[in-house]
Amino acid sequence: MPAPPPAPPPSEADRHAAKMAKIKAARDKMMATKTGEKGLIVVHTGAGKGKSSAGFGMILRAIAHRMPCAVVQFGKGAMESGERALIETHFADLCQFHTMGEGFTWETQDRDRDIAAARRGWEKAQALIRDPAIRMVLLDEINIALRYEHLDLAEVLAFLRDEKPPMTHVVLTGRNAKPELIELADLVTEMTLVKHPFRAGVKAQPGVEF
Repeated sequence: MPAPPPAPPPSEADRHAAKMAKIKAARDKMMATKTGEKGLIVVHTGAGKGKSSAGFGMILRAIAHRMPCAVVQFGKGAMESGERALIETHFADLCQFHTMGEGFTWETQDRDRDIAAARRGWEKAQALIRDPAIRMVLLDEINIALRYEHLDLAEVLAFLRDEKPPMTHVVLTGRNAKPELIELADLVTEMTLVKHPFRAGVKAQPGVEF
């Protein structure tokens, strides 16, 4: 009997399906080992834009999951922002918003005032983090307060390490995050500056910057 004709080569669609099946099997195997849960310490730092934006994205995600959360802003004064307007207008039942600063340090030009404002913000932050009902706290621009030594780094690290409830997420933003904070954190993202319109003379734009 003549030999049967050779099987046709697999189509591009078949090759793609087989490749994706292997990837899925490997992914499922990996995911089966990831069963732990914990409240994360998250740091967004770097010279690029997007640190606070990423933090607020996490806050909105928490709100979508009906998770009580809170924001404490360090450094920023009473300037209006889209995030603050949105949260206070529509989600005040789920998210507390506390703007504790009096403006950036180069605006106040008063170190004692800056330290006092940072201390007020940190005291509020500690109370919110300790609250068992709150699942996530965003400490916006706290890295700036730590950089200028308006807050004691050792105190902040000790609190996050020893007193943060096990299932509470804390997100810390701002450039120049301290190496010790990066070491303590569970998740660290560094935003890299590639291009920014400010360098071309374009001022901060609503909806993009604030």
